[in-house]
Amino acid sequence: MKQVPFLFNAILTAALAFQLLPAGKPASAQAASPTPAPSATPAASPTPEPTASCNSGRSVQVSGAATVKVAPDRAMIQLGVQSNGRTPRAVEAANSAAIQKVLRAIQAEGIAAKDIATDLYVIEPIYDDYDSLYIQGYRINNVVAITLRDVHKTSAVLAAALEAGANQVLQVEFYTSDLRKYRDQARQLAMQAAQEKAQDLASAVGAQAGCVLSISENSWSYYSGWWYGQGQNNWTQNVVQNAPSAGSSPALGDEPVSLGQISVRAEVSVGFALQ
Repeated sequence: MKQVPFLFNAILTAALAFQLLPAGKPASAQAASPTPAPSATPAASPTPEPTASCNSGRSVQVSGAATVKVAPDRAMIQLGVQSNGRTPRAVEAANSAAIQKVLRAIQAEGIAAKDIATDLYVIEPIYDDYDSLYIQGYRINNVVAITLRDVHKTSAVLAAALEAGANQVLQVEFYTSDLRKYRDQARQLAMQAAQEKAQDLASAVGAQAGCVLSISENSWSYYSGWWYGQGQNNWTQNVVQNAPSAGSSPALGDEPVSLGQISVRAEVSVGFALQ
């Protein structure tokens, strides 16, 4: 009979423990928290394909040339007065008066003073003969360079200068003020010609023209100035005047000076790798 209280107490303790269980965390809180999803691994960037190297072991060297023809919009005239006299003072006075008359006639044709420049002024003695030391007199060559911004005035300026007393016409030359633009066009066409030539040569041996190994421009020019070689170098550019072919009508109608065309030329040398 003494064991009854002990059993009763054990049963009561178990009942109380069972009743205390709902008083804990709610079922939703007791649920296991979801495991965070692992962070997404960034996709590996595609490996770029290696660029084919430029193999200089097999190559082809070509040149390309092109010419762009344009109508000139500028002209340069070199003309002057040659005077002779017994003394330096006398010949200088005569030449100065003559050249001033010529300059006034040129300016009367609408040519600005800034476009007229002395290109050559030489005074030299005149000897009795080649081996003689006896001076008979003196000679002056006074040459001016005239820039015409209206090429259609060429004939009128020449006629006015000669009527005013000019006795030398050394050069009449036409050129273009847009040389850079036309030279760039010529270079582009020259490069295109070089590429086409390289491809044709490569195809002939069963290959292909690949990357460019080298480029060089073959520039050339000529001197424009007094034939003594002492005048100013007014410009240097790779242009030439094309004379009109026989039977072609001159650009200025009945005027004696025909403009023709300016040829702006470019030439390049290019090396291509063979594939």
